[in-house]
Amino acid sequence: MAISNLFYPLNSTLRPLLHSTFLNSSFAQLNLTKKSICPTRKPRRTHINAQSNGSGSADAPDRLISAVCYFYPFFDGIQYGKYVITQITPMQALIQPLVPAIRVFKSFPFNGFLVFLTLYFLVVRNRNFTRYVRFNTMQAIVLDVLLIFPDVLERSFNPRGGWGLDLLMSLDSTVFLFLLVSLLYGSSSCLLGQVPRLPIVAEAADRQVL
Repeated sequence: MAISNLFYPLNSTLRPLLHSTFLNSSFAQLNLTKKSICPTRKPRRTHINAQSNGSGSADAPDRLISAVCYFYPFFDGIQYGKYVITQITPMQALIQPLVPAIRVFKSFPFNGFLVFLTLYFLVVRNRNFTRYVRFNTMQAIVLDVLLIFPDVLERSFNPRGGWGLDLLMSLDSTVFLFLLVSLLYGSSSCLLGQVPRLPIVAEAADRQVL
């Protein structure tokens, strides 16, 4: 309800008496103090959506750049799919078109780190890009950073056989499938102009992209 509507009953009651000089001055004082009488509303917190230029959908270049970024953690963690890819034939057909790009990515040991620096400083921290692009890029970066944990576990726990090897195979396969689902979900959502939000990853990306 507008402020004028809130004060309408008071105005209708005092209107016949406004011809009095004393009442006119009193009513003026009442108007001067109405800000102190009315309770102030606390600002409502709003959730900032990762959208392009504040619009409802991202444009084509933003969609394409955001979709490509999700290939970075997938390429960096492709080694976790060594068990799944060799055992599931359809998975080999799915990965086969990406083999040349994966070989280029893995050709130099520091390519992953260089891509990380490029995406973080030239895209995420660059206000020339829309928040839609920066959010999706940061989400891909956070997803890649999380690969540190299975990598450390695999290096410290390297069984030769038995239940330990079965556990390691299950862990690697789970990580790979999560990366694959994140790639398919993230890239397809970006191509459609939607905002993909990965579990845990999205919250961390929100805190980094202002």
